[in-house]
Amino acid sequence: MNFTRWSARLPGTQRRAAVRDDQGSVPAARAESTRPASGPTPQADTPDPSGTPLEALSASEILGRLPAPVALLHGPDLRITYVNDAYTAAFGERPHGAPAAEAMPELTELSLLPLVGQVLRSGTPRTVKSRKVRAGQSYTVTCTPVAVGDPDGADGEAGVLVYATDVTDHAEAAERLRTSERRHRDTAVTLQRSLLPQDLEQPDDLRIAATYQPGGTDAAVGGDWYDVITLGAGRTALVIGDVMGRGVRAAAVMGQLRTAVRAYARLDLPPHEVLQLLDVLAAEIDASQIATCVYAVHDPNEGQLVYSSAGHLPVLVRDEDGTVHRAEEPPGPPLGTGGWVHTSGTIALPPGSTAVLYTDGLVERRSEDIDEGVAALERALSGAVGSPQVVCDRLIRSLGVTAEHDDDVAVLVVQHPSRTGASAELFHNASLDLLGGVEAAPRARAFATGVLTSWRFPVELCDLGVLAASELVANSLQHGTPPMRLGLRRTDRRLIIEVTDGDEHLPRRRQAEPADEAGRGISIVATIATSWGSRRTPGGGKAVWCEFALPA
Repeated sequence: MNFTRWSARLPGTQRRAAVRDDQGSVPAARAESTRPASGPTPQADTPDPSGTPLEALSASEILGRLPAPVALLHGPDLRITYVNDAYTAAFGERPHGAPAAEAMPELTELSLLPLVGQVLRSGTPRTVKSRKVRAGQSYTVTCTPVAVGDPDGADGEAGVLVYATDVTDHAEAAERLRTSERRHRDTAVTLQRSLLPQDLEQPDDLRIAATYQPGGTDAAVGGDWYDVITLGAGRTALVIGDVMGRGVRAAAVMGQLRTAVRAYARLDLPPHEVLQLLDVLAAEIDASQIATCVYAVHDPNEGQLVYSSAGHLPVLVRDEDGTVHRAEEPPGPPLGTGGWVHTSGTIALPPGSTAVLYTDGLVERRSEDIDEGVAALERALSGAVGSPQVVCDRLIRSLGVTAEHDDDVAVLVVQHPSRTGASAELFHNASLDLLGGVEAAPRARAFATGVLTSWRFPVELCDLGVLAASELVANSLQHGTPPMRLGLRRTDRRLIIEVTDGDEHLPRRRQAEPADEAGRGISIVATIATSWGSRRTPGGGKAVWCEFALPA
């Protein structure tokens, strides 16, 4: 077997083939060109460094001078026809005529045998990139169909030219880059998870679960976050947001915003005022990275969520019968854009309902409009029942979020359970309108005494509760304006006492002088209660409250 017909197909040998046709066949062993006695001398297409024209070289001599490993295989069982010196240096001696499957283990290591067979049958060249052998080198290999003939020019068997390029340096550099990117991503994921709440606060009246899933290995970590903040008096703030950006920087900005939200929440401001403060802060942190956010507050006495949105997706609420409602208040622009006055809206959250707050990674797909993703989430939520964590998991699965998802996903599920039987007995409300003048104080004390006694609290807790209610009522009668109201609420974990009036001036705790006849009421409440606080109410006025933790 030789390369006479096959070598004529190599680039640069067309002139040699033409000369051979004019002058007669060339012995296969040497493949020398025979020139006419007169006339111009043909010029070689590419001069050889040794001075021999390329057209005067045989195929074996051409391939033998290549620095890359080259092998020629022929026939249905892919027998070895030729290997050049570079191939021998890389993989060792290979016996001519032996089947490649037996004599060329490197083809098996590179997973090339099926590919060579496919090239032989189809006649279509194929290339595989950066395959590694056991010795550690990496090769990019091109398999090209060729025709192998005999020296008489008769048709012979089809063959495959295997050309390997050593790309070990490139492969190692790429692996180092991948390792660096992997470390960077792991750092961002670790930072992201460390900045999220490790244990969600669980309010008395709500059941809450959350899920965060970073994007797949090909997606940089973003700045999704969520939080649950107990505000006192049974009220709870729910937060979810998304920093536009990727990597450690986005996670760091997210951490700053989450910390700021918790600080602003302690001021017990309305949701739109919290977002107004966050908008200014986001621009100061990094004007190039904006963020979306929803801040919502649940009040068990109102049975609804009061929320404000800065460019975020709408809150969804599922009723007990499976009907899903979408928050209708239009969102303002994202945080960090400035120049916008945010507003608050409300959505009902009655007992038995479930609210879902989420980031765009859950519903956004490149192939469809985001409204279609929100509609798909609504359909999934309508049939999602079970605990909050079960609902989280079902929504993630229903929306097709996998470990290879191309974006971060954060989901916050909030359930307002409907209570019956013994559980319902642990939750009670009672209220009294404070009418008249100073005579409202003894009526408030009598009311508090009767209610707390009927709730079967220990005597000591009843006495402390009545004292706290008396001080709060007295403070409101002295410094507030009508309408005034005393509210008592018990849960399975605490007693809450709250007094509202029409004056917006918030009380503060101060150190009364020995000669002062007043100014000690709030200090007394702060001393005997587990916690206390005050806030402005949406319709004007204020609410002052305190809590007592119930004995286990």
